[in-house]
Amino acid sequence: MPLSLWLSLAAICAMGAMSPGPSLALVLRHTLGGGRSSGLVAAITHAMGVGFYALLTVWGLGAVIEHHPTAFRLITWVGAAYLAWLGIKALRAGTGGALRAQGQSASLAVAARDGLIVALGNPKLILFFVALLSQFVTPEMTSLERSIIVLTAVVIDGGWYSLVALGLSHSRVLPWLQARAQWINRITGVLLLALAVRVLMG
Repeated sequence: MPLSLWLSLAAICAMGAMSPGPSLALVLRHTLGGGRSSGLVAAITHAMGVGFYALLTVWGLGAVIEHHPTAFRLITWVGAAYLAWLGIKALRAGTGGALRAQGQSASLAVAARDGLIVALGNPKLILFFVALLSQFVTPEMTSLERSIIVLTAVVIDGGWYSLVALGLSHSRVLPWLQARAQWINRITGVLLLALAVRVLMG
């Protein structure tokens, strides 16, 4: 995979991971309620769930592209519509959203369970991956290239939420984020809308 293509993939994965939503709220709750270790466990198991969806998407998209091009276009349009919906939702969130999460005290086992369930129990996540990976998957891709895509999604997702858990261990960070929640939501919304337009334009 060319470096420029991988950098584009990494940038979009990072934007998806960083966008405020239920995953961020989960890590915030467990970090604030159970400390650094609970937040890290939730982040890691969430990344495992993301990897599962990425795996299904990467190995399924090639067959769809090759044998059902019309269906693939339809899936891509649905994915673009979902990205646009996420962008609009972020723009309308104002100062609310995931950054207002309250602490939740729980064991490491509960944190692990919640991280996995939030990823696997969110059908919207696979729509995001379809919209994202449709830009990078081709029928002739090798298994190594597909594995690189999956690992990129897992490492970036797990890395980002681990950083969130580590950062929130310091009491000054969350109030700083909450004070700027409106701008964070606005920037995220604009970026997601731009990605939706890119998917539609191919």
